[in-house]
Amino acid sequence: MAFRLFQQKAPAREVKASAVAPVIAFQGAGRVAWSPRDTASLTRNGFAGNPVGFRCVKMIAEAAAAVPVLVQDRERRYDEHPLLSLIQQPNLGQGYATLFEAFYGQLLLSGDGYFEAAGETVDGRPSELFVLRSDRMQVIPGSDGWPVAYEYRVAGRKHRFAMSADFPPILHIKNFHPQDDHYGLSPMQAAASALDVHNAASRWSKALLDNAARPSGAIVYKGADGQGQMGSDQYARLVDELANHHQGAVNAGRPMLLEGGLDWKPMGFSPSDMEFQKTKESAAREIALAFGVPPMLLGLPGDNSYANYQEANRAFYRLTVLPLVTKTLAALSGWLPARFGHGLQILPDLDQVHALVPEREAMWRRVSEAEFLSEAEKRALLGLPKRADDA
Repeated sequence: MAFRLFQQKAPAREVKASAVAPVIAFQGAGRVAWSPRDTASLTRNGFAGNPVGFRCVKMIAEAAAAVPVLVQDRERRYDEHPLLSLIQQPNLGQGYATLFEAFYGQLLLSGDGYFEAAGETVDGRPSELFVLRSDRMQVIPGSDGWPVAYEYRVAGRKHRFAMSADFPPILHIKNFHPQDDHYGLSPMQAAASALDVHNAASRWSKALLDNAARPSGAIVYKGADGQGQMGSDQYARLVDELANHHQGAVNAGRPMLLEGGLDWKPMGFSPSDMEFQKTKESAAREIALAFGVPPMLLGLPGDNSYANYQEANRAFYRLTVLPLVTKTLAALSGWLPARFGHGLQILPDLDQVHALVPEREAMWRRVSEAEFLSEAEKRALLGLPKRADDA
């Protein structure tokens, strides 16, 4: 009993843990930090915040919207037609080029583009076309996986477009995405890593410029007693002197007078510092590659894939602009003519594309000189409709 009375209790076990510890994510040193991959973040960082991404999207959208279109069927090419009038003046606030530039921009930034057919004429035809923002649109799939409706959300309000009508009010055009059945893959997503590298290199360069306000070297202090410690007054005076007379662009290159045991030790850029510019140029070329823009057209150094600017521009139209325009007009041809008459086609007028003039002239010359072809066969090869008297 005495043993139990004088026996000491074991000290209580200390538990040191925060109540929120289970929800804290610790980021290890050296881990790569990538920007978010959602459409809003990619648009902000890759288009509004990156000159290469901005220029690629603008070049493609403006070039594609500048390609003239025509309306024809198997028998004739129309100079005037209600469908052509709708495309040339889609709504009261936008013309053809403005509307299609907005559409191509949405398609490049998000991978998805949406046309809305609005209004209705006495013949039951749509009287206006609009482009809807991709980041506000949501696909509502049915039990079979196909979209039964599209929901457009703005400032907490929703509008539902039912796709069960005879004429669907929404035309959804998307890029190929191997892992998504309802939304497309944008070039901005493919170029996201290169965009992060380019933006990081730009921020590094900006920080270097701001810091270059500091002299590119070190100020070494050695007192009379051989010690390297400055007094507080000396240190404050030195900091004020550097801030007032040796920082900023207006003081660039200004000589510095050192006294009282101060010595200047210049320092140059390390090889790793110099590599940042090469890294930035390489990232810029990768961004241009993802969008299909020849780097030569962007003025990027070190790219000699094409012999001259004219060849690069022709490749830009052939490999990037025309496939985009052809895909879009083919989708419109399968959607709008349901109300304007079957058999109508909306096609790009390639003869009016200045970058393709040499190719078109050569093609017309070869076809016209082919004596073994009939007139109807020549017209078919050139994309022209049949004549009324052709069999």
